[in-house]
Amino acid sequence: MAQLPSKDQILAWISENPHAAAKRDIAKAFGLKGAVRIDLKRILKELEAEGHLEKRKKTYRDAERLPPVAVLKLMAPDDLGDQFAQPLEWSGEGPEPRILFSPRATDPALGAGDRILARLQEVQGEDHHYVARLIRKIGTNPARVLGVFRAGAEGGRIVPISKGSDRDWLVRPGETHGARDGELVEAEQIGPKGQMGLPRARIVTRLGDPGAPRAVSLIAIAEHGIPDAFPDAAVAEADAATPAPLEGRADLRDLALVTIDPVDARDRDDAVLAHADDDPKNPDGHVIWVAIADVAHYVRPGTALDREAKRRGNSTYFPDRVVPMLPDTLSGDLCSLHEHVPRACLAVRMVIDAQGNKIGHRFVRGLMRSTASLHYEEVQAARDGLPNAKTAPLVDGIIAPLYAAYEALTSARARRQPLELDLPERRIELSEAGVVLSVGFKDRLDAHRLIEEFMVLANVAAAEELIARRQPLLFRVHEEPSPEKLQALRETAEASGFTLAKGQVLQTSHLNRLLAQAQGTDFDELINITTLRSMQQAYYFPQNFGHFGLALKAYAHFTSPIRRYSDLIVHRALITAHGWGRDGLRLEDAETLEETAKHISDTERRSMAAERDTTDRYLAAYLSDRVGSTFTGRISGIARFGAFVKLDETGADGLLPMRAIGNEYFHYDVESQTLMGAESGLSIGIGNRVTVKLAEAVPVTGGLLLDLIDIDGQKTPTRRSGGKGRGPVRRMAGQAAKKRGTVRKKTPPPRNGR
Repeated sequence: MAQLPSKDQILAWISENPHAAAKRDIAKAFGLKGAVRIDLKRILKELEAEGHLEKRKKTYRDAERLPPVAVLKLMAPDDLGDQFAQPLEWSGEGPEPRILFSPRATDPALGAGDRILARLQEVQGEDHHYVARLIRKIGTNPARVLGVFRAGAEGGRIVPISKGSDRDWLVRPGETHGARDGELVEAEQIGPKGQMGLPRARIVTRLGDPGAPRAVSLIAIAEHGIPDAFPDAAVAEADAATPAPLEGRADLRDLALVTIDPVDARDRDDAVLAHADDDPKNPDGHVIWVAIADVAHYVRPGTALDREAKRRGNSTYFPDRVVPMLPDTLSGDLCSLHEHVPRACLAVRMVIDAQGNKIGHRFVRGLMRSTASLHYEEVQAARDGLPNAKTAPLVDGIIAPLYAAYEALTSARARRQPLELDLPERRIELSEAGVVLSVGFKDRLDAHRLIEEFMVLANVAAAEELIARRQPLLFRVHEEPSPEKLQALRETAEASGFTLAKGQVLQTSHLNRLLAQAQGTDFDELINITTLRSMQQAYYFPQNFGHFGLALKAYAHFTSPIRRYSDLIVHRALITAHGWGRDGLRLEDAETLEETAKHISDTERRSMAAERDTTDRYLAAYLSDRVGSTFTGRISGIARFGAFVKLDETGADGLLPMRAIGNEYFHYDVESQTLMGAESGLSIGIGNRVTVKLAEAVPVTGGLLLDLIDIDGQKTPTRRSGGKGRGPVRRMAGQAAKKRGTVRKKTPPPRNGR
């Protein structure tokens, strides 16, 4: 007869075989038969009474251990970038075991709060107890809401700030997190989604007064999930950094490099220099230097700084603050090319001929010292003959050669024909308290264009260099418009009296001819906006598909590693390609470039959405004191519930709800994107000039509601006496659309960054 096992032996076997822990399985494992199984039952009951085991139906498991398969809730990555998980069911007396989630490359993207079914493997000698591998994702994240808390007798409600939200969320007394009435809060849903009635929520974060001017960008940061607090480990690494030495670098400190940035620039990551080429084989040619901060020296692969920079993907800029990709110790100091201070850089020396064609380039890793930190306006003023005390000594030796090289590049640009959209960028001026003082449009100076052309040339050189050296990199890809979007643009052009050629391979020069036809006409802005909407969105990818908008065969971002992770990848690729150090692109990072590209393309779009929402809220705050005032604008979109208007004065977008358009029924034509008056036959489409009255401005959501005064200079018709607003349509909507110049799409324009 087999010997009865000890309690420790039984516990050990159950731990190793939790999937087969019924009493009969245990008896079989130890060869127990007959009456001895009664003793086994007694021991199991004792272990259960002592808390070592718990019985589930007919099986036992170790109460201080987890089963091999469990449902887990993922937590946010810690300071080291590791992601741990929490068991949703734990009955042990001690603290919950630490579970490290170890994703595979093929796993779907998961984030904090996701619930997963995972296979667990116990580990020894680590700071965690289990490693979890994904079996499948179950459910979704609890829905989250950002809104204003309104306290009540039994908890309260959250009024969402999102424009698309149409109902409040209930909060019970024990789930308010101490929030006060009127505070901005973030909450997550409790209970099943899709339930009848108002959803229930638990407040998880209190964000303070939503009415404070400085809360506008905080709302966008929270609503879009932009990381705005650096892990302690990343800050410690940045604080421990010291200036890079000259050893192993080219000494560029005698080059008269200067930085040219906005007057309120938060960082300076590029410097430029140009002079005439003294090579007799290149008559009237130029040499252009572009030096970029050597962020790769400070942000090494695999460090806490690197993990956090990659997680953020890019810096996010708001009118009153920036959420940087790197801690301020780096972005504002060691990686910022301050004047008269030695700074590490990666630089490219480019040679162009008299026609602006690049005929050669050479990259170096160096140490530079900026001669001056300048801003666009003072450089342009100096070029125009009005130098200040700072720029006067630089006019002949530095500024004039820069513009001479720029003029050659404009010649090459004219031949290349990149897309020439004319869409002014808004400028919001804030007071020290964050109150909007004015809203205008930024001036486009030749100084801006000069720097843009230099940066484009440097980015092209980086792409060509890495292609030639067969080094993995991230390209900036911009594909040509889809046939559907191109057809919509063509229809809009034809309806407006212009032409866009058919039956040939689309080139940017064709679009530029269309834009030139519309320039100075009533359809100028319409054609520019519609052309922009027809464009694909630019993205990052490890394969080269060209850049349609810039009319370039190969393009990579090299010039802004302080604020874009893509540029840091390119810097590392250059370091590896030239053998400049051990801080280049690692093999394991090169193998995952496609995943990195997808991630940073997503973070870029997240930042764009947050910046756009913030601008909308500031504009609503600025206009809130002008409710009842009249404005001119143009119809920019059509929907079943009304029309969107872009106001001339500020560029703000407001909604004309159907009830505010006229006293008749309006038919919505999805094909022509028009609204047609049932009695009057009035057709309203994109491009119509309107005069409107501001009926409501809501700073918390950024929403503007408008009332229509006139359209194309004519008052909207009133309903005929006795009519019900549902008379026959007098003209076909499509025919009216052609007369008015309308388009199919109403999607807000994307931002296609270089």
